[in-house]
Amino acid sequence: MTSNDGRLIDSFGRVHNNLRISVTDRCNIRCVYCMPETVEFMPRASLLSFEEIERFVRVAVSLGIDKIRLTGGEPLVRRDLPLLVDRIAAIPGIKDIGLTTNGLLLAPMARELWDAGLRRINVSLDTMDPAKFLELTRRTGFEQVIEGIHAAKAAGFHPVKINAIAIKGVTEPDTVPLALFAREHDLELRFIEYMPLDVANHWERDKVLLAADILDLLTQGIGPLKPAPNQDERAPAVDYDYEDGKGRVGLIASVSRPFCMSCNRIRLTADGKLRNCLFALEESDIRALLRGNATDAEIARVLLESVAGKWEGHEINTSRFIKPERLMHSIGG
Repeated sequence: MTSNDGRLIDSFGRVHNNLRISVTDRCNIRCVYCMPETVEFMPRASLLSFEEIERFVRVAVSLGIDKIRLTGGEPLVRRDLPLLVDRIAAIPGIKDIGLTTNGLLLAPMARELWDAGLRRINVSLDTMDPAKFLELTRRTGFEQVIEGIHAAKAAGFHPVKINAIAIKGVTEPDTVPLALFAREHDLELRFIEYMPLDVANHWERDKVLLAADILDLLTQGIGPLKPAPNQDERAPAVDYDYEDGKGRVGLIASVSRPFCMSCNRIRLTADGKLRNCLFALEESDIRALLRGNATDAEIARVLLESVAGKWEGHEINTSRFIKPERLMHSIGG
């Protein structure tokens, strides 16, 4: 089954306009929930070139994609990334380009990324404690991340969003300090429930710090929150505003409150594999098409078929759930 009007529509009527592109599987930290200490990265020749990414984006835009998010690994370790941002920003039909980064390399690049056309930025930060940062990432660099956040603000990004992974028994003490930092510096903090894409061989559900528990911690530690008005039903985060008017918090409850039926996202991995879900068990080989003289129409057909075949949801909360073989760093955040 494929869409009959040239848009990326699946069998559940979900229209897809959001493409997440991983530009590398390499990373300069080793977060315990994302990748092992020792990693065999993809050969550089396997990664899509900027020209190949641009061509795929042009095809995707013709089918209704208008939002792009660049991810990794850590996208800022990809050489000359602002050049890719500039190429994508020049494509007619693109309305929004964002980037998710761990922030270590952000400070010297923030202005260049803004000037290239990047307009949204998310910085991953799970703690305000440098020692806990070292424990979680297996690397130093907390100060560089903070510097990068301030540089992004100075470059014009607003709001700068902070993504914090919530892990039960690990990050509860970090919840309020992160929120206080975000309130002080006019940042938008988003907590993400721990998901089954880590290095464990099985789904460790007992590590999930539920969104409801995070709300309780924030209410007790700072003050009451209320649902934010005019929320985008397709956005993964449910937003809450502090009742005192000082800031906003988003909760991405992929486990406790799956948002699969409003999903509008597809993903392209760094090695050119198209995934219609973060937890997909099958991929379409776009790189083979790009390097095999396929026409734009043939690439479009594969895109349409991938989205048309998208499942109802990931089934994390059922016995039918199967953990993908790829780890998060090789899929793209």
